[in-house]
Amino acid sequence: MAKEAIVIGSGIAGIAAAIRLALKGYAVSVFEANEYPGGKLTTIQLGNYRFDAGPSLFTLPYLVDELFELAGKNPRDYFSYRQLEMLCHYFYEDGTVLHAYADREKFLQEVENKLRIDPLPLKEYLEHSTYIFERTRHSFLEKSLHKFSTYISSDILKTVSSMRKLHLFESMHEVNQKSLNHPKLVQLFDRFATYNGSNPYKAPGVLNSIPHLEFGIGSYFPMEGMHQITMACKQLAEESGVKFHFGERVQNIRISGKKVTGIETAKGFYPAELVISNCDVKQSYRQLIPQQKAPKKTLEQEPSSSALIFYWGMKQSFPELDVHNIFFSEDYQNEFKAIFEEKTVCDDPTVYIHISSKVVAADAPQGTENWFVMVNVPGDQGQDWEKLRSNVRKQVIQKISRILQTDIESLIEEEDYLDPLRISERTNSFAGALYGASSNDRMAAFFRHPNFSRINGLYFSGGSVHPGGGIPLCLLSAKITTDLIPD
Repeated sequence: MAKEAIVIGSGIAGIAAAIRLALKGYAVSVFEANEYPGGKLTTIQLGNYRFDAGPSLFTLPYLVDELFELAGKNPRDYFSYRQLEMLCHYFYEDGTVLHAYADREKFLQEVENKLRIDPLPLKEYLEHSTYIFERTRHSFLEKSLHKFSTYISSDILKTVSSMRKLHLFESMHEVNQKSLNHPKLVQLFDRFATYNGSNPYKAPGVLNSIPHLEFGIGSYFPMEGMHQITMACKQLAEESGVKFHFGERVQNIRISGKKVTGIETAKGFYPAELVISNCDVKQSYRQLIPQQKAPKKTLEQEPSSSALIFYWGMKQSFPELDVHNIFFSEDYQNEFKAIFEEKTVCDDPTVYIHISSKVVAADAPQGTENWFVMVNVPGDQGQDWEKLRSNVRKQVIQKISRILQTDIESLIEEEDYLDPLRISERTNSFAGALYGASSNDRMAAFFRHPNFSRINGLYFSGGSVHPGGGIPLCLLSAKITTDLIPD
């Protein structure tokens, strides 16, 4: 008879872990407090406009494909995606617009033409980003940092031998400032700290491997939107025998001695030999196992940034915009100081606009666009979010209108929002943090909670534990976690 396993939470890491457990022969049940799957990776419908609610960037698609291939399925029978030729449009207040082409030579030519600089330092920077990624991926991203076996592998020896070139003792900004020959490029590559909710003026330079995901491997987009990733994986999970319990919040994880025995919901007790919590790890300890001693360093880590997102149905199309667009702040350092030190939002925040209807035409009526407009903000610490949201909305509209030379407020015909309060409420993320802990410390990766615990049969996966947040790392988290579990 198959052993019973329970996954708490149906975020992408939870679904991926459930699939992997089912393929190991476990009888798997997933319990989800919401009535829908996906966690942050879900969808919103406003009138005739559809929006991806959360993550909008799709990199390392092979990590999704791998789930289907493990099950002996063809991934393309479930979902399809395409590689984007344009990574992002970057807008600066002085009127400069940089088009970040996926084709590296075209991007280097763009930088030379627009900024009037030698592109060689940028070329070398991107090559070094690849080097850092390849030197760290196997030891830092694909294995547990909390197992002795990781530190006696050939991969870790390669990493250690390259330590000087990994910039562990310099910030991302310090490395970028030394390596790149224009302040606009420094700002552009400092931005990649936001991919894990961190501050480039504090996060270690090793995180300059992140640009390689886009500039080296590529940016992709599902043909039916980001939410298609969730729905395709859910379908695969169900076909693999996984049972989903939606609208059934787990109240606690029951433990006898030092061993998991199951979980409890309002409907009763469900026995299990192992439990994987895909919840925020801080919330897991505080809400599900409050009687257990929590790891102090984990609970005291600085949370990542959160987000203020506006979903706008725009009754006009903008050919100057692409799928991904950034409108930069003129004072980037002040922006991060406001987020991480002052716990507020500066007067000139950087604005990200994602428009899925550039790929998925059905996401907006013809001649219109669905704008996902995001500003990085601190997690919730009791701020007046209604007032902050009103101020940021005004600043964002003024900034975009100024740069695009169009009154965009008059074009908004559908609107909704997410702020840290709503993010916390809908996903049970501590303070609404998007990525669990920030990486504003060179040892932050080692302080993230491991994928296992001291309690026999209790494991963790998702963006708040190793290796971190974002779709690729959540999928790797599920793999690391289930690889620790015997067949």
